[in-house]
Amino acid sequence: MISHRIGSVDVSSGSYADIVAMLEEIATASTAIHVHFVNAYVIALAEQDKDYGRLLATGLCLTDGTPVAWFGRWAYRQTASEWERVYGPDVMASLLASAGLRHYLLGGTEQTLAALQVEIAKRWPQAQIVGAYSPPFRALTEGEQAEQDAAIVASGADVVWVGLGTPKQDWEAARVAASTGLMTLAVGAAFDFIAGTKPQAPVWMQRSGTEWAFRLATEPRRLAKRYLWGNPRFLRAVARQPGLRRSRD
Repeated sequence: MISHRIGSVDVSSGSYADIVAMLEEIATASTAIHVHFVNAYVIALAEQDKDYGRLLATGLCLTDGTPVAWFGRWAYRQTASEWERVYGPDVMASLLASAGLRHYLLGGTEQTLAALQVEIAKRWPQAQIVGAYSPPFRALTEGEQAEQDAAIVASGADVVWVGLGTPKQDWEAARVAASTGLMTLAVGAAFDFIAGTKPQAPVWMQRSGTEWAFRLATEPRRLAKRYLWGNPRFLRAVARQPGLRRSRD
Protein backbone atom coordinates (compact mmCIF):
# COMPACT_ATOMS: atom_id res chain seq x y z
CA MET A 1 0.00 0.00 0.00
CA ILE A 2 1.24 3.48 -0.92
CA SER A 3 0.26 6.97 0.18
CA HIS A 4 0.13 10.18 -1.86
CA ARG A 5 -1.19 13.69 -1.30
CA ILE A 6 -4.55 14.60 -2.82
CA GLY A 7 -5.48 18.16 -1.95
CA SER A 8 -4.24 18.38 1.62
CA VAL A 9 -4.96 14.73 2.53
CA ASP A 10 -2.52 11.83 2.36
CA VAL A 11 -4.54 9.02 0.78
CA SER A 12 -3.36 5.42 0.90
CA SER A 13 -4.02 3.32 -2.16
CA GLY A 14 -3.57 -0.28 -3.21
CA SER A 15 -5.58 -3.20 -4.47
CA TYR A 16 -8.99 -3.64 -2.86
CA ALA A 17 -8.22 -7.24 -1.91
CA ASP A 18 -4.91 -6.34 -0.26
CA ILE A 19 -6.43 -3.49 1.74
CA VAL A 20 -9.31 -5.63 3.00
CA ALA A 21 -6.84 -8.33 4.02
CA MET A 22 -4.76 -5.74 5.86
CA LEU A 23 -7.81 -4.40 7.71
CA GLU A 24 -8.75 -7.92 8.74
CA GLU A 25 -5.26 -8.45 10.16
CA ILE A 26 -5.44 -5.15 12.06
CA ALA A 27 -8.81 -6.08 13.54
CA THR A 28 -7.59 -9.51 14.60
CA ALA A 29 -4.58 -7.94 16.30
CA SER A 30 -6.82 -5.49 18.22
CA THR A 31 -4.83 -2.50 17.02
CA ALA A 32 -6.11 1.01 17.67
CA ILE A 33 -6.49 2.76 14.32
CA HIS A 34 -9.16 4.97 12.82
CA VAL A 35 -9.99 4.48 9.15
CA HIS A 36 -11.55 7.09 6.87
CA PHE A 37 -13.03 6.65 3.40
CA VAL A 38 -12.03 9.71 1.42
CA ASN A 39 -14.25 11.19 -1.26
CA ALA A 40 -14.38 14.61 -2.93
CA TYR A 41 -16.36 16.10 -0.03
CA VAL A 42 -13.78 14.95 2.53
CA ILE A 43 -11.00 16.56 0.46
CA ALA A 44 -13.03 19.80 0.25
CA LEU A 45 -13.71 19.85 4.01
CA ALA A 46 -10.05 19.23 4.81
CA GLU A 47 -9.12 22.24 2.65
CA GLN A 48 -11.54 24.45 4.58
CA ASP A 49 -10.95 23.07 8.10
CA LYS A 50 -7.29 22.56 8.96
CA ASP A 51 -8.12 20.82 12.25
CA TYR A 52 -10.12 18.26 10.30
CA GLY A 53 -7.21 17.81 7.93
CA ARG A 54 -4.87 17.20 10.86
CA LEU A 55 -7.30 14.63 12.27
CA LEU A 56 -7.30 12.70 9.00
CA ALA A 57 -3.50 12.77 8.99
CA THR A 58 -3.47 10.70 12.20
CA GLY A 59 -5.56 7.90 10.68
CA LEU A 60 -5.66 5.66 7.61
CA CYS A 61 -7.34 7.36 4.63
CA LEU A 62 -8.59 5.19 1.76
CA THR A 63 -9.85 5.92 -1.76
CA ASP A 64 -13.62 5.82 -1.28
CA GLY A 65 -14.63 8.21 -4.08
CA THR A 66 -14.30 7.29 -7.74
CA PRO A 67 -13.06 10.82 -8.63
CA VAL A 68 -10.39 10.49 -5.93
CA ALA A 69 -9.20 7.21 -7.48
CA TRP A 70 -9.28 8.76 -10.95
CA PHE A 71 -7.22 11.73 -9.83
CA GLY A 72 -4.72 9.45 -8.10
CA ARG A 73 -4.19 7.47 -11.29
CA TRP A 74 -3.74 10.62 -13.35
CA ALA A 75 -1.54 12.52 -10.92
CA TYR A 76 0.67 9.60 -9.86
CA ARG A 77 1.01 7.63 -13.06
CA GLN A 78 3.93 5.57 -11.83
CA THR A 79 1.54 3.87 -9.38
CA ALA A 80 -1.67 4.14 -11.44
CA SER A 81 -2.48 0.44 -11.07
CA GLU A 82 -2.60 0.81 -7.28
CA TRP A 83 -5.47 3.32 -7.27
CA GLU A 84 -8.44 0.99 -6.94
CA ARG A 85 -11.62 2.31 -5.39
CA VAL A 86 -11.96 1.16 -1.77
CA TYR A 87 -15.63 1.89 -1.13
CA GLY A 88 -16.80 1.97 2.48
CA PRO A 89 -20.00 -0.10 2.05
CA ASP A 90 -18.05 -2.74 0.09
CA VAL A 91 -15.36 -2.93 2.78
CA MET A 92 -18.02 -3.33 5.46
CA ALA A 93 -19.62 -6.15 3.47
CA SER A 94 -16.26 -7.87 2.97
CA LEU A 95 -15.35 -7.77 6.66
CA LEU A 96 -18.82 -8.92 7.71
CA ALA A 97 -18.27 -11.93 5.46
CA SER A 98 -15.02 -12.72 7.28
CA ALA A 99 -15.61 -15.42 9.86
CA GLY A 100 -14.27 -14.83 13.35
CA LEU A 101 -14.47 -11.04 13.61
CA ARG A 102 -16.76 -9.44 16.20
CA HIS A 103 -18.49 -6.24 15.13
CA TYR A 104 -19.98 -3.26 16.98
CA LEU A 105 -22.35 -0.87 15.19
CA LEU A 106 -22.27 2.77 16.32
CA GLY A 107 -24.58 5.31 14.71
CA GLY A 108 -27.78 5.55 12.73
CA THR A 109 -31.28 5.58 14.12
CA GLU A 110 -32.65 2.73 16.19
CA GLN A 111 -34.82 1.74 13.22
CA THR A 112 -31.83 1.68 10.88
CA LEU A 113 -29.77 -0.37 13.32
CA ALA A 114 -32.60 -2.88 13.70
CA ALA A 115 -33.00 -3.21 9.93
CA LEU A 116 -29.24 -3.42 9.49
CA GLN A 117 -28.90 -6.31 11.92
CA VAL A 118 -31.74 -8.18 10.24
CA GLU A 119 -30.08 -7.77 6.84
CA ILE A 120 -26.66 -8.78 8.16
CA ALA A 121 -28.16 -11.95 9.65
CA LYS A 122 -29.66 -12.80 6.25
CA ARG A 123 -26.63 -12.04 4.10
CA TRP A 124 -23.78 -12.95 6.44
CA PRO A 125 -25.11 -15.41 9.04
CA GLN A 126 -21.55 -16.05 10.23
CA ALA A 127 -21.06 -12.38 11.20
CA GLN A 128 -20.95 -11.76 14.93
CA ILE A 129 -22.70 -8.52 15.90
CA VAL A 130 -21.81 -8.07 19.56
CA GLY A 131 -23.38 -4.67 20.11
CA ALA A 132 -25.18 -1.73 18.55
CA TYR A 133 -25.92 1.78 19.78
CA SER A 134 -27.77 4.74 18.30
CA PRO A 135 -26.37 7.81 20.09
CA PRO A 136 -28.49 10.94 20.56
CA PHE A 137 -28.32 13.69 17.94
CA ARG A 138 -26.24 15.97 20.14
CA ALA A 139 -22.78 16.08 21.62
CA LEU A 140 -22.30 13.45 24.31
CA THR A 141 -21.14 14.45 27.76
CA GLU A 142 -17.83 13.05 29.00
CA GLY A 143 -19.75 10.66 31.21
CA GLU A 144 -21.86 9.45 28.29
CA GLN A 145 -18.76 8.98 26.16
CA ALA A 146 -17.11 6.94 28.90
CA GLU A 147 -20.22 4.78 29.30
CA GLN A 148 -20.50 4.23 25.56
CA ASP A 149 -16.82 3.30 25.20
CA ALA A 150 -16.96 0.96 28.18
CA ALA A 151 -19.90 -0.85 26.57
CA ILE A 152 -17.92 -1.24 23.34
CA VAL A 153 -14.92 -2.73 25.17
CA ALA A 154 -17.15 -5.00 27.26
CA SER A 155 -18.81 -6.34 24.10
CA GLY A 156 -15.55 -7.97 23.02
CA ALA A 157 -15.68 -6.27 19.61
CA ASP A 158 -12.77 -6.42 17.17
CA VAL A 159 -14.19 -3.80 14.80
CA VAL A 160 -16.27 -0.68 15.46
CA TRP A 161 -18.30 0.66 12.53
CA VAL A 162 -19.20 4.34 12.87
CA GLY A 163 -22.06 5.72 10.79
CA LEU A 164 -22.73 9.29 11.92
CA GLY A 165 -22.22 11.31 8.75
CA THR A 166 -19.21 13.32 7.61
CA PRO A 167 -17.35 14.92 9.35
CA LYS A 168 -18.87 13.98 12.72
CA GLN A 169 -18.15 10.29 12.23
CA ASP A 170 -14.48 10.96 11.50
CA TRP A 171 -13.97 12.79 14.78
CA GLU A 172 -15.85 10.11 16.69
CA ALA A 173 -13.97 7.25 15.02
CA ALA A 174 -10.66 8.80 16.07
CA ARG A 175 -11.86 9.37 19.62
CA VAL A 176 -13.30 5.85 19.99
CA ALA A 177 -10.14 4.23 18.61
CA ALA A 178 -8.02 6.08 21.15
CA SER A 179 -10.40 5.29 23.99
CA THR A 180 -11.06 1.61 23.25
CA GLY A 181 -7.84 0.48 21.53
CA LEU A 182 -9.84 -0.92 18.61
CA MET A 183 -10.01 -0.41 14.86
CA THR A 184 -12.81 2.00 14.03
CA LEU A 185 -14.06 2.71 10.53
CA ALA A 186 -16.12 5.76 9.58
CA VAL A 187 -18.38 4.36 6.87
CA GLY A 188 -21.01 7.05 6.26
CA ALA A 189 -24.12 5.78 4.51
CA ALA A 190 -23.05 2.13 4.59
CA PHE A 191 -25.51 1.42 7.41
CA ASP A 192 -28.44 2.72 5.35
CA PHE A 193 -27.31 1.09 2.11
CA ILE A 194 -26.85 -2.36 3.62
CA ALA A 195 -30.02 -2.05 5.71
CA GLY A 196 -31.98 -0.98 2.63
CA THR A 197 -33.31 2.16 4.33
CA LYS A 198 -31.83 4.36 1.59
CA PRO A 199 -31.36 3.56 -2.11
CA GLN A 200 -27.88 2.95 -3.44
CA ALA A 201 -26.77 4.13 -6.87
CA PRO A 202 -26.59 1.48 -9.60
CA VAL A 203 -23.18 -0.05 -10.11
CA TRP A 204 -22.74 1.67 -13.48
CA MET A 205 -23.18 5.07 -11.82
CA GLN A 206 -20.70 4.15 -9.09
CA ARG A 207 -18.12 3.16 -11.70
CA SER A 208 -18.74 6.17 -13.94
CA GLY A 209 -18.25 8.72 -11.16
CA THR A 210 -21.88 9.89 -11.31
CA GLU A 211 -23.01 8.36 -8.02
CA TRP A 212 -23.13 11.87 -6.57
CA ALA A 213 -25.91 12.83 -9.00
CA PHE A 214 -28.01 9.85 -7.91
CA ARG A 215 -27.58 10.66 -4.24
CA LEU A 216 -28.29 14.34 -4.77
CA ALA A 217 -31.49 13.46 -6.60
CA THR A 218 -32.64 11.15 -3.80
CA GLU A 219 -31.72 13.49 -0.91
CA PRO A 220 -31.46 17.01 -2.36
CA ARG A 221 -31.99 18.95 0.85
CA ARG A 222 -29.52 17.00 2.97
CA LEU A 223 -26.82 16.54 0.33
CA ALA A 224 -26.94 19.83 -1.58
CA LYS A 225 -23.94 21.27 0.28
CA ARG A 226 -21.95 18.07 -0.04
CA TYR A 227 -22.08 18.08 -3.82
CA LEU A 228 -22.87 21.62 -4.99
CA TRP A 229 -20.34 23.11 -2.55
CA GLY A 230 -17.96 20.18 -2.22
CA ASN A 231 -17.40 19.11 -5.82
CA PRO A 232 -16.14 22.51 -7.10
CA ARG A 233 -13.88 22.88 -4.08
CA PHE A 234 -12.47 19.41 -4.59
CA LEU A 235 -11.56 20.34 -8.16
CA ARG A 236 -10.00 23.61 -7.01
CA ALA A 237 -8.02 21.82 -4.28
CA VAL A 238 -6.48 19.26 -6.61
CA ALA A 239 -5.86 21.80 -9.39
CA ARG A 240 -3.64 23.94 -7.16
CA GLN A 241 -1.93 21.04 -5.40
CA PRO A 242 1.75 21.90 -4.80
CA GLY A 243 4.18 19.77 -6.76
CA LEU A 244 1.48 18.18 -8.88
CA ARG A 245 3.34 18.64 -12.14
CA ARG A 246 6.44 16.94 -10.74
CA SER A 247 4.39 14.05 -9.28
CA ARG A 248 2.95 13.28 -12.75
CA ASP A 249 6.35 12.98 -14.38
